[in-house]
Amino acid sequence: MEVVIAPAPALARLAADAVERLVRARPTAVLGLATGSSPLAVYDELARRHREDGLSFARVRAFMLDEYVGLPADHPQRYRNVIEAEIASRVDLAPGAVLGPDGLAQDLAAACAGYERAIADAGGVDLQLLGIGTDGHVAFNEPGSSLASRTRIKTLTRQTREDNARFFDDDVTAVPTHCLTQGLATIMAAHHLVLLAQGRSKAEAVHQLVEGPVSALWPATVLQHHPHVTVLVDDAAASRLQLADYYRETYAAKPAWQTL
Repeated sequence: MEVVIAPAPALARLAADAVERLVRARPTAVLGLATGSSPLAVYDELARRHREDGLSFARVRAFMLDEYVGLPADHPQRYRNVIEAEIASRVDLAPGAVLGPDGLAQDLAAACAGYERAIADAGGVDLQLLGIGTDGHVAFNEPGSSLASRTRIKTLTRQTREDNARFFDDDVTAVPTHCLTQGLATIMAAHHLVLLAQGRSKAEAVHQLVEGPVSALWPATVLQHHPHVTVLVDDAAASRLQLADYYRETYAAKPAWQTL
């Protein structure tokens, strides 16, 4: 696990660099897209590079991490619409190139199984962007989730719904109680995981992710078993890391030819 501590704008550039290197080397790459606040600056940077530098996503395919259950198709917080607004409509992703779990399916279990097959049929995800919740969840794998889980239906915790209420006019009752989410084992199958976290509210989760024991109580800790994880955090999110100075020294001494 590589930990990079830097100001927020630099973190977004580093994540965008990783995506750009992949897409330029492999135009048919498969990306994993996350929602929430963490990837917004990354999407802004990728859109800028598409607009100004000719970075093309025309042959790229992408998979979403999760989706609320039951939100109307035109709801602005339905994650398919969020991804469309934040990145898909701002670059040249082809129509239908972005797939997500169907939170409006009549048979939700079948939709989850079908989504797993779609990821496998695409050859898996090459680079997965991730955020982390204050309670250590990734995607919507809440505390207590099986570390071997696959795409499935989950009930959101009160903490997650309160954290996400800011997207629903601060009305926690408007936040759905259920979702479809890639499982932890699904996420772990991606070739490269790039996780971003900012702010002191994420400090304990980042500490557990990087330095804590692997535990279902902090689902993100399973990432410690992945061979290629990059954790991008600002000073506030890194404030609980016991080895913060070491991570800074390691990154400062990194050879120029060694990328994320």
